[in-house]
Amino acid sequence: MLKVSPCKGVIRFGKQGKLNPRYIGPFKILERIGLVAYKLEFPKELSNVHNTFHVSNLKKCLSDESLIIPMKELWLDDKLNFVEEPVEIMDREVNQLKQSRVPIVKVRWNSKRGPEFTWEREDQIRVKYPHLFS
Repeated sequence: MLKVSPCKGVIRFGKQGKLNPRYIGPFKILERIGLVAYKLEFPKELSNVHNTFHVSNLKKCLSDESLIIPMKELWLDDKLNFVEEPVEIMDREVNQLKQSRVPIVKVRWNSKRGPEFTWEREDQIRVKYPHLFS
């Protein structure tokens, strides 16, 4: 199994996507390179990804078939980051701080696990995803 990184594309007030898939695969090991690296056999969906990895990015595959995540359901970039895009703006609020007011929006993300909602700063979402504010 190969480790992938969750990546939302915006700063989420220090939150991490705890339930995002951590590993994908399993992949067949083609050869051992040196003491701590392995070359893997990838499907054609991952043809743009380098196929040699350090052992810290690998995990022994369990034989339980229910743990395998199909590659067709994931959207990975060429650096193996799990990418989620915002789908729509659900709600708006204004956080009142001592000296200022911060507009925030509730964003629905396209997540593999189903609908996922987070509160994000409106200015950051507006810069990265202007199509949501049409």
